[in-house]
Amino acid sequence: MVHGTGRNTGGVTKHRLEAFSDGVFAIAITLLVIELRAPEPEKGTSLAEALWDMWPGYAAYLVSFTIIGVMWLNHHRVFDQVRTVDAPLLVLNLHLLLWAALIPFPTAVMADFLREGDDARTAVAFYSAVILMAAISFSLLYARTTRDRVARLRYSVGVLAYVVALGLSFAAPYVALAFHGAMALYYLFDQATVATERAPER
Repeated sequence: MVHGTGRNTGGVTKHRLEAFSDGVFAIAITLLVIELRAPEPEKGTSLAEALWDMWPGYAAYLVSFTIIGVMWLNHHRVFDQVRTVDAPLLVLNLHLLLWAALIPFPTAVMADFLREGDDARTAVAFYSAVILMAAISFSLLYARTTRDRVARLRYSVGVLAYVVALGLSFAAPYVALAFHGAMALYYLFDQATVATERAPER
């Protein structure tokens, strides 16, 4: 567990920090759905066809919603271990929120270009790079909140998986997107629960 300086920095309590972070995660998730707009079927195209044609937007929304949702869930589980808030913790938390708040932008780019050949590779690579930076920032935050070296290593090893996803983006963008979804589920059912709950026992 962390440990801080023994007092709160600048009057920022753990609960204020969590409330602020909750707001950022909530806004980021809300921005995802704003990109899903009602289709305008062309002449001779049915509404059903137009809705189906929007599948890249649905896929991007679903993966990003899951990722941000898991980040929010893990954030609360991490902060269950925090007793005091110090300056390094505030900075690391802001670093995480910087990337979390950015996720809707590459999500929108990916939704627009997921079917466009080379542009699809670029879009998914851009998305993967942002998710990788978010994973690195979360690993740094987690490392600050526990002294358990095994838990730190186990939690941070996922960063390597996101590097793999970034590489996959240039060869198989759809596979890379599915990989991101699988990693979100991995952190939901494994890292988020096992790693953070075991850490305080040591």
